Amino acid sequence: MSIENPESSQHCHVALRVGFAGAGKPVFETLPARAVGPGVHELTGSPGMVEGCAAGDLLEVGDDGSFRIERRGPNLCVQAFGRPPFDAESLELLTSAFVPLGGLVEAPADRRFIVVTVPAAAGFPEVEAVMETWAADLDVLVEWGFSNVFGPDGEPLNWWDASGA
Repeated sequence: MSIENPESSQHCHVALRVGFAGAGKPVFETLPARAVGPGVHELTGSPGMVEGCAAGDLLEVGDDGSFRIERRGPNLCVQAFGRPPFDAESLELLTSAFVPLGGLVEAPADRRFIVVTVPAAAGFPEVEAVMETWAADLDVLVEWGFSNVFGPDGEPLNWWDASGA
């Protein structure tokens, strides 16, 4: 399912299914993408709620918002949730911490979650160190994790082995 941008036939948004709410009603997250073929999109932004993909991934997207990875991109997606929501200073601190790793840190205006897109080549220990150090210094309960590293059963997907990370 995509929402075309009238300014460009290639740049669009794609609605990916996050899951289901009460009474089985689907919940979607809308992400920036680039249409590359019928039902096939390359994500240009990483999701804050959808699991299993990151910016740079090529997805086949169904009309119901389900998706299948056609080709993995080079990026890890890290999702962080805070209670209460993150403040502007915590977002700035994380943004600065990811600059040396080539990471992009984004959040909605209410900062109820943060999403980090970082090249897998930066390395897992380095990404984990940044996240752990940042989370330890906050006065917020932080839950974070990689959203495109593990499968539904918790097994590592190992797609980064092919990328040399």
